[in-house]
Amino acid sequence: MQNIWVQDLRCQHGPSHPDTIQGPPKAPMEKDIDGCQDGAKTVPSAMLGTEGTDSQLDDFVGANPDYNEEEEEQKYFRRKRLGVIKNVVAASLAGTLTYSVYLGLLQMQLILHYDETYREVKYSNIRLEDIDRKVLMGINVTPVAALLYTPILIRFFGTKWAMFLAVGIYALFVSSNYWERYYTLVPSAVAIGMVIVPLWASMGTYIMRMAQKYYEYVNYKEEQERERQRAPRDACNTYIIVFQTVFYSCFHLSFVCAQMPMVFFLNNYLYQLNHTLFAVKHCGTLSHGTLPGFNKTVLQSLPRSVSLIIVESALMAAAFLAMLVVLVLCGAAYRPMEEIDMRSIGWGNIFQLPFKHMRDYRLRHLFPLFIYSGFEVLFVCTGFSLVGRAMGWEVTERGQAMLSPRSLQNYGVCALGLERLAYLLMAYGFSASVCSSLALCTLRLRRHIPLLAGAFIHAVLLVTLFCWAPEPRYLAQAPLLYSIAALWGTGSALNKTGISILLGMLYKKKERQDFIFTIYHWWQALAIFTVYLWSGLPMKAKLSIMLLTLVVAVGTYLWMEQKVAWNMEVRLPRIPRPRHKTRGYRYLEDNSDETGSDGDGDKEDDDTHPTEATRENELPKEDGERLG
Repeated sequence: MQNIWVQDLRCQHGPSHPDTIQGPPKAPMEKDIDGCQDGAKTVPSAMLGTEGTDSQLDDFVGANPDYNEEEEEQKYFRRKRLGVIKNVVAASLAGTLTYSVYLGLLQMQLILHYDETYREVKYSNIRLEDIDRKVLMGINVTPVAALLYTPILIRFFGTKWAMFLAVGIYALFVSSNYWERYYTLVPSAVAIGMVIVPLWASMGTYIMRMAQKYYEYVNYKEEQERERQRAPRDACNTYIIVFQTVFYSCFHLSFVCAQMPMVFFLNNYLYQLNHTLFAVKHCGTLSHGTLPGFNKTVLQSLPRSVSLIIVESALMAAAFLAMLVVLVLCGAAYRPMEEIDMRSIGWGNIFQLPFKHMRDYRLRHLFPLFIYSGFEVLFVCTGFSLVGRAMGWEVTERGQAMLSPRSLQNYGVCALGLERLAYLLMAYGFSASVCSSLALCTLRLRRHIPLLAGAFIHAVLLVTLFCWAPEPRYLAQAPLLYSIAALWGTGSALNKTGISILLGMLYKKKERQDFIFTIYHWWQALAIFTVYLWSGLPMKAKLSIMLLTLVVAVGTYLWMEQKVAWNMEVRLPRIPRPRHKTRGYRYLEDNSDETGSDGDGDKEDDDTHPTEATRENELPKEDGERLG
């Protein structure tokens, strides 16, 4: 037993000391010694097993030897760019659907309301004419106050959700026509008037932001270098031009889609021109006021209520689809922390900044162009549309209605009849949609070329219409009238697309874009309100006012471009830095998604001098201190 104990110690502690007493070796001990040696051999094998497990774990959770960081980065930013393109197409589709439904429904309803028999049979006891006048007032007068609340609305809800809210209110207006009463039509019309400017301002801002984000995703490799030096001037102008062109090319198709209810439904109930224009003696500038002699009955048979409900349900489905497109397909325009930053400058500052931006000479010189942009769309719609002739309504591109459409309607409908109204407006819409792509010439030419080309086309047409009056019920004039509609669409496309591109080029700072587009569309709303007030003027007076406005707009625009070429100092209000409430969350000061992290937040607009940009992000000394 002693020998066995000593041998066990040898197995555990190695060879024993020479003085250790050992007994004679025995055969069983040889087996034990072999077992000790085998145990010694199992220790390295166990260590090798552990190393194999570690290597397998590294293979599973470690870096993939086939992983290519640069390739994966390219795939990531490619997905980001495709997402931006998806957002632009979705916003364009939503705008087209919204205005197609709105214009189509309003045009159909106003033609029905114009017919004397229809009013007496279906609505003799609710004073439909009085309701129509109040609806007209709500749609035309309400946008005058839009400058007071539009920036606050966009900053509070965010750009995407402001679009969604506005599209939803348009859908509400469509649903109110299921039950035409005072308490359904008038409140919904007031709501429509309230969201006209917010919808267009948010859409303009959204397209601009998508262009800037696309530029960032294309040039992602230069991000670290751009942190140290300012990005090249006019760096994202290419994407601004392309995206605005895509948007207006889609949007102008709303004039075409809006005619579908009339082409496929209402035209089956209309009298021919020999009945509706029987007593009409003069057209164009020879007529004064409401078209004299136009028949009070335009429907040869009244449509059934079930048929009207089916048409309105189809329009309601399209409006609901527009809401879903905005909700599901349109991504956010800003990162969450950027939206927090934009709201955190203070609601008082947000309220004041639109007014203070008007001190910039560039915007002041563009005011006449904004006003003419509102006039010219009213002119073509009120000219070709008899819809509100007697009822005092008309539809415009901005979704507003106005009184006394007696411009080109005195030409188109007077000569060709009400049944060809839809085709005249479709000619305008197709031409405007196709010719919006002409704005792409800004990629190669100077930016004032499209605007001046559109103004020249409209000036020639205004002079032509001033000197020419068509013959009533004379179908041989149809090619000339369709040509006028198409040419007017060309001028409108160059005008609308050119203005949006110009504003995008002048004001790239993302903290200013919603203010700039609010001012633009507010001035258009004022132009529409002016048309609402001038309903009693003769045609020659209206043509003269439009031509004078166009000349002034072109002159002031060219003067503005000259000042920009001279590098004249601009006067822009200072955007305060965000004032965050630290209670409730920890605000990341460095390397976060705060304003300026996109690469353009710390840059001033192209034509702003460095002396202004240095004070751009300073906090005001007092809460009541002026921003500019």
